[in-house]
Amino acid sequence: MKVCLVGSSGGHLTHLYMLKPFWKEKDRFWVTFEKEDARSLLEGEKMYPCYFPTNRNIKNLIRNTFVAWKVLRKEKPDLIISSGAAVSVPFFYLGKLLGAKLIYIEVFDRIDKPTLSGKMVYPIVDKFIVQWEEEKKVYPKAVNLGSIF
Repeated sequence: MKVCLVGSSGGHLTHLYMLKPFWKEKDRFWVTFEKEDARSLLEGEKMYPCYFPTNRNIKNLIRNTFVAWKVLRKEKPDLIISSGAAVSVPFFYLGKLLGAKLIYIEVFDRIDKPTLSGKMVYPIVDKFIVQWEEEKKVYPKAVNLGSIF
């Protein structure tokens, strides 16, 4: 199984990195911002840079859609996992078209309101994971697996 882990640097990347028991033995690659925290955390990992800022930035959404198309066609992941933010959206929609399974993990600090990225990918994901039971009021089809932390 080949896994694509895609997310913004910072807290979103930390969330994904904390899933190491799941991904450590799998063929994997990362998509995140070319920032110091990402370079440091992902040293030795296969990583594709994407454009930022992403939040409500149409220009970088378009640019990241081209990155997603190129990377996904090259790597052909079986599974795409993200905890956000906006960079995940083109990877999820194009990944779905290319046959990948999609898992989205809503971030820990959202308890009773959805994130914009979460709302955008919720309709197409194979599994939507929340970390608080209260979030299931916002995302009724979600699965609460508890805190990643």
